[in-house]
Amino acid sequence: MSTDRHSGFFLVITTYNRSDYLEGLLASAAALNPAPAGVIVVNNASTDDTAEVIEASRAQFPVPLIHHLLAENSGGAGGFCAGVERALAEGAQWMWLMDDDVTCVPDAIGAFAPWMEKYDAMVGRRYDAAGGPFYWQNDFSAFLGFPLPVRGDVFATSDEFATNVGCFEGMLLHRDAVESVGLPDPRFFLTWDDAIYGWLVSLQRPVMYVNEFVLHKVRAQRTIDLGIRHLNDSSDLSRFYVMRNRGLVGQYLRVHGRFNPLGFALGTALTAAKELVRLVGVEKTLRGSGRLIAGWRESRRILAATDFEPMPALRHKP
Repeated sequence: MSTDRHSGFFLVITTYNRSDYLEGLLASAAALNPAPAGVIVVNNASTDDTAEVIEASRAQFPVPLIHHLLAENSGGAGGFCAGVERALAEGAQWMWLMDDDVTCVPDAIGAFAPWMEKYDAMVGRRYDAAGGPFYWQNDFSAFLGFPLPVRGDVFATSDEFATNVGCFEGMLLHRDAVESVGLPDPRFFLTWDDAIYGWLVSLQRPVMYVNEFVLHKVRAQRTIDLGIRHLNDSSDLSRFYVMRNRGLVGQYLRVHGRFNPLGFALGTALTAAKELVRLVGVEKTLRGSGRLIAGWRESRRILAATDFEPMPALRHKP
């Protein structure tokens, strides 16, 4: 890796019809010190004024601001796939991935710098919309195909925590990690894509959760604290894909020889139970449970396919 740890550092932002959030994020990205080498905004075929917001921001941006427009909405997974591919084409050495409903802490790149000397896959911390720490400390169980919460403060004795999942709201990746695993899988469309991507990276190299606050959540979410984990509100679209994508999770486990039918079935039941608790506890309704059933049925079709191929690893070009 380069001795200049800021060299080739790109932000990769995925957005869809949330120009108000995007405007705030771009303003915070423009204020980063040190500055990145460039910012790529993947516009998932937005129908609002997203294009105009990007163009207006470009005129005042201190580094190249690239508007990567997709012909159709490919979801967060497809957006990050396209964004990472574009970043690699632009010569990125580091790619900091994020959704549009966050803002950057001004010294975030400098905060990452010491960790970039040691690791090439990491997730920084986030503040929630109220300014407190945003909950994230999952550990992926290959037996269940399900992320388990970690009890207690993972930073109680160290400023780094070895994890085996990713989070595309703040994950930082070196191109070596990306090229060894391949691009994020757009077939997920929404949810599970980052968890599985982080797991795939962790099979080859460390993935670290580091005690550096680098992002602010700006979209307030309803949430409940279950003690060992938190649950935020969701949507019918997310509910469908969280169950549907169990099929893709199972296929990736199979590829790597980690698929246990009984464990995976239990993990699927836990996924459904978590979403039902989310519905009742956070959203105070059972409406939306039909989308869970529809997603589960689709997951069975995906899991039954015998022609599944993972995303291919990438190779260095001369």
